Amino acid sequence: MAEAPQLNSTFSCPAFFLLTGIPGLGSAQAWLTLAFGPMYLLALLGNGAMLAVVQVDSTMHQPMFLLLATLAATDLGLATSIAPGLLAVLWLGPRPVPYAVCLVQMFFVHALTAMESGILLAMACDRAVAVGRPLHYPILVTKARVGYTALALALKAVAIVVPFPLLVARFEHFRAKTIDHAYCAHMAVVELVVRNTRANNLYGLVLSLAVAGVDILGITGSYGLIAHAVLGLPTKEARAKAFGTCSSHICVLLAFYVPGLFSYLTHRFGRHTVPKPMHIILSNIYLLLPPALNPLIYGARTKQIRDCLLETFIFRKSQF
Repeated sequence: MAEAPQLNSTFSCPAFFLLTGIPGLGSAQAWLTLAFGPMYLLALLGNGAMLAVVQVDSTMHQPMFLLLATLAATDLGLATSIAPGLLAVLWLGPRPVPYAVCLVQMFFVHALTAMESGILLAMACDRAVAVGRPLHYPILVTKARVGYTALALALKAVAIVVPFPLLVARFEHFRAKTIDHAYCAHMAVVELVVRNTRANNLYGLVLSLAVAGVDILGITGSYGLIAHAVLGLPTKEARAKAFGTCSSHICVLLAFYVPGLFSYLTHRFGRHTVPKPMHIILSNIYLLLPPALNPLIYGARTKQIRDCLLETFIFRKSQF
């Protein structure tokens, strides 16, 4: 294992960084694998099953389910970008990670997070059209437009996140090799830089507020249109049915944005009141909890997915 960096030293473009996991917990952090391990397993199995169901069942080759498949693929990528390294650090202790690999992980974590936020906005717009203009839905929302939307969201995520590793790569000197974190988060790496990091801090703040702010504003507007359409329906049963089509999406929104908002606020405004280990635990929960919960939410609340999964299991059981 690589040696820990010496104090009062600087390093020129280190060949590796040393991830320590959750600082201050020592060997006790191994117990956290009992929480994060099942989350990752659920994310793998649940999102894998979601992708398989949408691919195999031709009746699900519809815009709503294609958006769900895009969300599942993003969740798989997001969970896999941090979970294997996280579990290794928690279970085996501090682990070296090559400098280039650290920058790549930084890019994928932030890009996939931005991608997921954009997909949730697209799904909110999809539900707004389905509820507000049901007769025009097949014309306005097509499989081709869903594909173009997914491509646009991916390109946007790449474009806005590429500066993160580039802004870090321009630095030549670091005061330490040890990152007190479980993965290569942008700000955790920037804290090690010797030179002025104002540009990194400002870009990270502006990007977080802009991406989350625009997406949340769009989601709020979409649900405003949904509420207006639902309240205009003539019967209570019709209103309940229309609102029920959005209930799964609302649960997914809460699973993604509530932990994210809590993690962001504690990081920006609670540095002196909330212990650093809690910051890191919250950031990992924010990245792993939604990928674990999303397939459970949609699998349990979407009849087509639930029925398809049950038919698959019953058919396989009957073969034995």
